[in-house]
Amino acid sequence: MTLLTFRFAPSPNGALHLGHAYSALLNQRLARAVGGRLLLRIEDIDTARCTPELEAGIYRDLEWLGVEWERPVRRQSEHFFEYGALLDRLIGEDLAYPAFMSRGEIRAFIADSGKAADWLRDPDGAPLYPGADKALPAGERKRRVAEGTPFSWRLDMQAAMARAGERLFWTEFADEMLTTFREVEARPQDWGDVVIARRDIPTSYHLAVVADDAAQGVSHVVRGMDLYQAAGVQRLLQHLLGLPAPRYFHHRLILGPDGRKLSKSFSDTGLSALRAAGATPGDVRRMVGLE
Repeated sequence: MTLLTFRFAPSPNGALHLGHAYSALLNQRLARAVGGRLLLRIEDIDTARCTPELEAGIYRDLEWLGVEWERPVRRQSEHFFEYGALLDRLIGEDLAYPAFMSRGEIRAFIADSGKAADWLRDPDGAPLYPGADKALPAGERKRRVAEGTPFSWRLDMQAAMARAGERLFWTEFADEMLTTFREVEARPQDWGDVVIARRDIPTSYHLAVVADDAAQGVSHVVRGMDLYQAAGVQRLLQHLLGLPAPRYFHHRLILGPDGRKLSKSFSDTGLSALRAAGATPGDVRRMVGLE
């Protein structure tokens, strides 16, 4: 019988906080409840911001909390070749293109269009990519790439949706005990031509996580509600690449003193700071509502 598999996947670009504690502890509780597996993944594709010291801090904080996971740990920076192979498939099927516009150029393009007030934005609030680079001749694209012009690989959303050829859905649980679920229609088109890789890193968050979840046999993705809309893009990539689709639960967020979701800049809710102040793992469980 195949064991149900959960994963906790932090990025070592800052210290863990109460929101991470809640997610890690919830994943562990759910895995134990069904006799399943809990994996730890280090999402360190951002090689400029992620450091070994911060990664070591993740292990210390999780061990202090009493979180136990299977070894070995999967580190994304060790799997760029695998992500690159998937990226090459999308490029080879004309589903991705090099996009050369910087953020400043995007803003200028939108301002000059005279349609800034009506320009569509993605679920995170960023303006959709204009897509002007899709009209560039193949020779011009190659010339710019050869000259070292900075670029990202973007998914051609229109072509990707046409290739999918059907409405896509993901399974979303409704409660922390995973007792009820519903089918949610994916709307990847709301993100426009989303970035799937950088010039110097052959992946993005979206591409890496669908590859990792498939490679690790993850059956249940339990993560914060801030990533709910991202499931649409990931469901599309799973379909295009022939990868299995896990079930999802996007849990409540632990909010900071200002009512916003916690970030790694909230030092007073960092686990290492709480530990230094004398808090116990039991205190943390009470603080996040998982007594």
